[in-house]
Amino acid sequence: MFGKNMEKLKAFLGSQSEMQGELVTRGILRLDGSVTGKVQSDEVILSETAVIKGDIIAKRIIAGGNVEGILRATDLVIIGSKGKVKGNIFTNKLLVMEGGEFNGQIEMKTEKPTFLDFESQNQEIALDTDTLNSKAG
Repeated sequence: MFGKNMEKLKAFLGSQSEMQGELVTRGILRLDGSVTGKVQSDEVILSETAVIKGDIIAKRIIAGGNVEGILRATDLVIIGSKGKVKGNIFTNKLLVMEGGEFNGQIEMKTEKPTFLDFESQNQEIALDTDTLNSKAG
């Protein structure tokens, strides 16, 4: 899903597992079980069976299960079709699949804001039309 350069799965928490505390790892972390606390990794994938109560920090986060807490992704957050997120999201890009649920606030930042200046574009078009009319007449 993240392209050809995706690292291999580095850490896994099974569906029958429960963890409390802080989990920090590198690479891709897949969570199928329950976590109460803070999760930090390069990429975090939460399956449909995952239940997280706490914060997640990563470059990319896929939320397929239930999350209650803050999601901080420097690149992308995806809420899957069965994902439920209750809390705030801080990211550059957000994708919510049909059926996914999100309740909270989002703060999105992009590197360069894009503004369209319609007024100056309309003036340029008017000038070009005047030029064409004067040449035709």
